[in-house]
Formats: sequence, structure tokens, C-alpha cells
Amino acid sequence: MNINKDLRAAVNMNPTRNTRNLTVENLCNMIDGGTLTIPLYQRDISWTKQKCVELLNYELLGKSPISAISINVINNTDSDFAVPQVSFIDREVMPNMVRGQFSVVDGQQRLTTNYKAYCNSDDLRDIVLDLGSGKFVITTESIRNNQVPVGVLMNKDSGKLIVYVQSKRGMDNDVMAFLLLARTKILSYAYTINIAEDLSEDEQITWFEVLNNAGSRVSIIQMRFAKMKAHGLDIYTQYTNVYRNKMQEFGYEFFTPQKTTVSYPIAALNPAYEILCSGTTHQNNFAPMPSDTKENQLCNLEVEKLRNCINLTLETLEKVLRFIADNDLKKPDRVDYINYLIGYFIFNPAPMTAEQKAKVIAWYNTVNFTNKSNTDRRNIYTELLNNI
Repeated sequence: MNINKDLRAAVNMNPTRNTRNLTVENLCNMIDGGTLTIPLYQRDISWTKQKCVELLNYELLGKSPISAISINVINNTDSDFAVPQVSFIDREVMPNMVRGQFSVVDGQQRLTTNYKAYCNSDDLRDIVLDLGSGKFVITTESIRNNQVPVGVLMNKDSGKLIVYVQSKRGMDNDVMAFLLLARTKILSYAYTINIAEDLSEDEQITWFEVLNNAGSRVSIIQMRFAKMKAHGLDIYTQYTNVYRNKMQEFGYEFFTPQKTTVSYPIAALNPAYEILCSGTTHQNNFAPMPSDTKENQLCNLEVEKLRNCINLTLETLEKVLRFIADNDLKKPDRVDYINYLIGYFIFNPAPMTAEQKAKVIAWYNTVNFTNKSNTDRRNIYTELLNNI
């Protein structure tokens, strides 16, 4: 009986034997030194501040280990084989890879949280260890005398903690000794590192999907767009973060759960794509809603064409937000109001007549997206484009 040769090889290999333990401090030092990086396909930082707090508290207070971090060791640095790497936080493309480079397949969010504390990033400035409540918390007021910022407690320079304690009234030698113990515990917290070697990009993505979320559509979209960084377009810093920040400038906080930080901005690109890349006629399944995102078409565009779609969408987003504010319209409770108006203004770029303006306002005040099927929502969008 024939037995497949790949199956024979597989049963003689046990990847679970290739593990090691590395502390939080070890891992942060590796990030600092550029020997621990992220493959280009990885999505951007997605954890909320509350998720960061939960991790820090578990590292300090938890009674069981946190799940392992998965790393691909790059021994074959041939440019035709190795996946390009980017740095943590700023996602700058690493110009050189060295043999033995550690590339994070799963664990980016945990590593980034710890590293932000280690380098005292402004992103975690309001997370403090509260000695009274006995845990890390997010403070919304001035830091009290019984609170220590996480970026001071975990700072790569231990002297920062000593200086901080000495500057605070009521923090005596006992408090200093305790905080040094807390610092030592969290920096010496050891993660199990599961190691593979020289995985191809497809093998890494398969590993990531099994570990992380079984290949959810959102993560696949994020990974596809992340790879465009190699061509000079960072979809996060140049588009999705800008889209979200513009919303927040006008007081709109739509992005819960976290996945909406990608799906809604990408859906908002549909009108610009239709106008700039596929003609001026709207197709029914190009509504600016998450179920109609066109990541395949967008990722297959030349970078300059995608950049044009992004710029047109962001310019129109600004126009829509000002239209809502200038006309004292009700605060939208769904992103759909805004994305649909982005589509309207892109398909109708000329200045509005008084009659058109009145019709758009009437549509905005009466449209109802609640409990609508995808077909219903597509029809709402088509009617908006055709009837106003």
C-alpha cells in the first residue's frame, strides 16, 4: 500500500518540541534592537486601551499563564523567499534582515502593549497602577499620589521609577520596595514562544488564521491591505486611521466592535472605486456597507489609483461631516448615514441646488437602517443615488 511521502515526513516531525521561554523584558529588548519584527502582511495595532489594561492586569495578577506567542525564525533571508518585515508601532519597513530574525506570526497585540509600556508611549499615558484598588486602571483625571503610570513602572530605565517615587508625597521606602517587586514581576513574566522556521507567507497566514480567528473576513482584508506597505501605501496611517480620526473630530464614536475600524472605511471606498475605476454607473452590490467591501478589486489596483480612491473618499467624508454639522442635522447613530452620503456626493459632485439640498436633508431625517436586510440596504442606497 502506498503511503504519501509528505505524510511520512509529517509524522516524523513534531513542531511542538521547538519552544522556549522569553520574558517581557527580553522581548521588548529584541523589539528595540530590531531582531523581533512583524511580517508585512500583519494588520495594524487593533487593541483598545481597555484590552491593554486587561493584559497588564493578567500579567501582574493572573494565576495561570497567558497563551503562547508564535514566531517564525527567518534563516533563509533570500528576498524571493522571506516575507518583508516591519517594525513595531510605526510599521516602518525594515531595510535589512539578518539570519535568525524573529518574525511574529501571532502575538503582535500583546507584544505591542508591553513594548508601549516599556518605552513609555503616549498611547498608554493614562494607564496607571492604582495601589488602592490593586490593579491597573485607566485614569480620566490627574494622576493621584497612590498611582504610578505604567510607562514609569515598566520603563526600560529603572531609574525613572525611582525618581518618580521620590517625587511623590506619601511614597516611602516600603512603597518603593513594593513597586520594584511589581516591576520585576511584570518584566520577568515569561511567555512560551512557539517557533517555526522559514515558513512561506501562505504557511504563516494559515498558522495565524488557525491561532487567531480561523480566517475571519476582516483579518484577511487587513492582511491583504497591509502588504501594500511594500509599495509605499500604508492603508492604516494614510486611510483607515484618518477616516476614524475625522469621525472623532466631529464627536462620532462608531467603532465598536474593533472590526468596524476596518470594514466601514473600506466599504466607504466603493463609490470612489466605481467613479474612478469602473465607470460612472452604480452597480447594485457596490453599496458602501461592510458586506459589499471590494478588497480584491481594490488590492489589485495600481497603488496610485488606490491612492486616488482614498483621497477622494477622505475629501468627501470631510464634506459630508460638514454638511451634517452646518445643517444642524441629528447626530447619526450608524456609520451608514455617513457612508451613504459619501456615495451621494461622489456621484453628484456639482454644487447642490436648494431643491437637492432639501431632498438630501429629508432623506437623512427619514431613512431607517434598523433591521434591514442587505438587499434592503442596497436598495436604500440605489434610491438615494437615483431619486435625489
